[in-house]
Amino acid sequence: MLYRITKMISSPFLRLLWRPQVTGAANVPASGAAILASNHLSILDSVFLPLMLPRKVTFVAKAEYFTGNRLMAMYMRSTGQVSIDRQSAAAAQAMLDTAVQVLKSGGLFGIYPEGTRSPDGRLYRGKIGVAWLALTAGVPVIPVAMVNTERVLPPGASVPRIARIGVRIGEPMTFTGDPGRARDRRAVTDEVMKAIQRLSGQEYVPTYASSQKERAEEAA
Repeated sequence: MLYRITKMISSPFLRLLWRPQVTGAANVPASGAAILASNHLSILDSVFLPLMLPRKVTFVAKAEYFTGNRLMAMYMRSTGQVSIDRQSAAAAQAMLDTAVQVLKSGGLFGIYPEGTRSPDGRLYRGKIGVAWLALTAGVPVIPVAMVNTERVLPPGASVPRIARIGVRIGEPMTFTGDPGRARDRRAVTDEVMKAIQRLSGQEYVPTYASSQKERAEEAA
């Protein structure tokens, strides 16, 4: 109920201010489980994408989103997003276990395979959690590209700006393989990232975004 109320209030403002252009919405099934695998340019990706779809989408979000900006924290809680401590391996596995339960109940689960926001607008190597989920739950992966959300709220900014955003949704992808086999997880993840890159048009970087951020911090 709270999710529907939040969406009913927020969606008109989003459409008025940022005039989102959504393509491929029909690729999201009207019912049944699926994984939405998206690039990640801004904290607002977790706001814009769910509000643009008729079905509820459960995303994972770093714990800081639930304790920082009050408005963002309220949105995260009211829409049932899942908090994760990215520094804890146990918490990461708990998040994946929660995702499996969402999928087994027929829900939509959103994930950012890069693991963190892009530090420079490029698309980085995906982590294998998305593949583990797809192979474990046996559900399709729907690639998603968010466009221009980093212009609305760049990393470090606190006040949203006005810029037209885009949401590009690709066709569902199905995979077979062993979730316990590293080679299968890597192959599936790489295919998902290729699909996201085709939708977004971003330059692809074959390293992890977290590693790029660490190098930038050390250089600074």
